[in-house]
Amino acid sequence: MDRCLTLLFICLCSQGAINAEVTENDSVPLVPLIPLMPSHPIEIGGDNSTAQPEAADVTEAPEITTSRPNTSPHEEEDEGCVSIGRSLKSRETIAAAIQKLGVQLLQNLETTPEQPNVIISPLSVSLALSQLALGAVNETEELLMRHLHENAHPCYHQALHNVLVQLRNNDLHIATQIFLRQGFEPKQEFINESRRLYHSEPALLESLQQINDWVENATQGKMTDFLPALPPNVLLMLINAVHFKGEWKARFDPRFTSRGVFYLDDKHMVDVEVMEDAKHPLSLFIDNELEAQVASFPFLKFMNLLVVMPLSGKVNVSSLSTKLNISDLYKRLPKERAVQVKVPKFKLEYAQELKDVFIKLGLGEMFSRPNLAEMADGPLQVSSVMHKSSMEINEEGAEAAAATTVVISRASNPVFHLTQPFFFALMDDVTQVPVFMGVINNPSPGAPILQKGDSGNKDKVGFLIDKNHMGSFGGPPK
Repeated sequence: MDRCLTLLFICLCSQGAINAEVTENDSVPLVPLIPLMPSHPIEIGGDNSTAQPEAADVTEAPEITTSRPNTSPHEEEDEGCVSIGRSLKSRETIAAAIQKLGVQLLQNLETTPEQPNVIISPLSVSLALSQLALGAVNETEELLMRHLHENAHPCYHQALHNVLVQLRNNDLHIATQIFLRQGFEPKQEFINESRRLYHSEPALLESLQQINDWVENATQGKMTDFLPALPPNVLLMLINAVHFKGEWKARFDPRFTSRGVFYLDDKHMVDVEVMEDAKHPLSLFIDNELEAQVASFPFLKFMNLLVVMPLSGKVNVSSLSTKLNISDLYKRLPKERAVQVKVPKFKLEYAQELKDVFIKLGLGEMFSRPNLAEMADGPLQVSSVMHKSSMEINEEGAEAAAATTVVISRASNPVFHLTQPFFFALMDDVTQVPVFMGVINNPSPGAPILQKGDSGNKDKVGFLIDKNHMGSFGGPPK
């Protein structure tokens, strides 16, 4: 995998507002509230922190001079909470909570012929909801924390802060801005806590173009013109970008990439580019309860692509989620061994308005009458939650020397052909946080759907079908 990125856009407006839409030519001056993560890298032990793309044309907000309090309405900034937040148990709890939220979202996000795949960042969504929870009180705070699966954690924000510090030690870039309409002033306590826990600083925004430029920079040019217009009645805009560009621990040699097929089901397939390696280092086993193959593709810098490919050839998220425990699968991964591997090469995008999904999950209050009294005075409500992701898999990697000696042959090595629908999770090895999750049903959604032939060793369009390696290890689904 070369890169993954996601954007999460949350828009808040005043309750009952009926103002006309704001366009770029008649833009209302905005002042950003608090970004979840800084627009500059966090210094962590020297040069390990990743550089953050600079936001385009963003003016810093007036300096806030109020002294920082020693306590927060959510958790006290004392040695006890800091110690709890740094514990292994706390880290595991945060990772499990992010996983649960991700699986919940996958269960409720529907696919379409135009958008057959789902790619989300549960980390990104968790960050956004956590920031809202920091400004929420009473029933609204309890509701958010319950859906973050952390309503019982005494030091949630401190624990999440420590996980974020660890995540920034690898190739993960996180950038967030929250923009606020002029006249809508955040509370000092919210500013202080956001700065302390999420290293967030306010900045000024003046136009639609400024938002789109910031998005383009934060995603290293991968997403342009994110918003066509500023939303109407906007008081607060939150844009969250998570970007991962990693190198395989053992790269694929592009000389062995060729045309192949990906089986959509037992009758249909699509033409794809397939990367191949006769002796790829891979952790691989079959989980009888999931009735699936489980494989782990390692990256440099403590990241891993965990793949679950059902033997049936179809990913049933509802059925899978009742048995799926990513952390447990991670712990059960065997020692790496040489495996004959085929992996589709693809570049996919995913965009989804999450409002209906959140309402279905029980977060409807956020879009009607939430109590965000710790964020600002006056009634507020969330009007939009837009999530956009992209994922690219190709041959790039760091260990080119070993790959150049590979010769494709019928070896006696185990075989793993990723040629049918699969679930994936991009995992951080240390925290075991699933940064990205998704289901790939069709890695080439724009390609014509082909029908599988019934005779010979070829399908109707002439693609070779390897009968020696069919069935549970990568042939057409049964």
